[in-house]
Amino acid sequence: MRIIAGTFRSRTLQAPSGQETRPTLDQVKEAIFSSLGTYFDGGVVLDLYAGSGAIGLEALSRGMDSAYFVDASTKAMQAIRTNIQALRVEDQCTCLKMKAQLALQQLSQTHAQFDLVYIDPPYAKQENALILKMLVQLNLLAPNARIVVEMAKQDQLAERIENLHCYKKSTYGITTIQYYRVEEENT
Repeated sequence: MRIIAGTFRSRTLQAPSGQETRPTLDQVKEAIFSSLGTYFDGGVVLDLYAGSGAIGLEALSRGMDSAYFVDASTKAMQAIRTNIQALRVEDQCTCLKMKAQLALQQLSQTHAQFDLVYIDPPYAKQENALILKMLVQLNLLAPNARIVVEMAKQDQLAERIENLHCYKKSTYGITTIQYYRVEEENT
């Protein structure tokens, strides 16, 4: 597993030991970032169910200002912290070892807002619709925020959830990626 592009291009990342984590394949990661515009001019990324932290670290490498990593697994959080230290980006990163719903509630109390949110829960434990609703209801999305949801190909997620709409959907083997953004109100 490695960083694909940007400041940390080709740097390898450590994955958590065991079978709890399913790393996003490089091919899928490259397709996701190509769809998002490849490089960023600042912003804050939230990597939910972060695993190794590869998505948030890739976003930092490509120009995001800071990253929040959320994972309830001790092994995952150890790998994330190791990867952050290896890249020397501790001052740009916040790690929250807790379940996603609790993290969203805590982040809302700090008035955090995110430009990019990546949601990649274990396929057997998905609560994607609930997480999308919480992001909106807790006012965690910056203007023009984009949300990327990685899920099993057979899973279904509505095209519209709250004021979010799915603007793109792609399938790679057993994985489906859905892209959401806030629907602009007609004026």
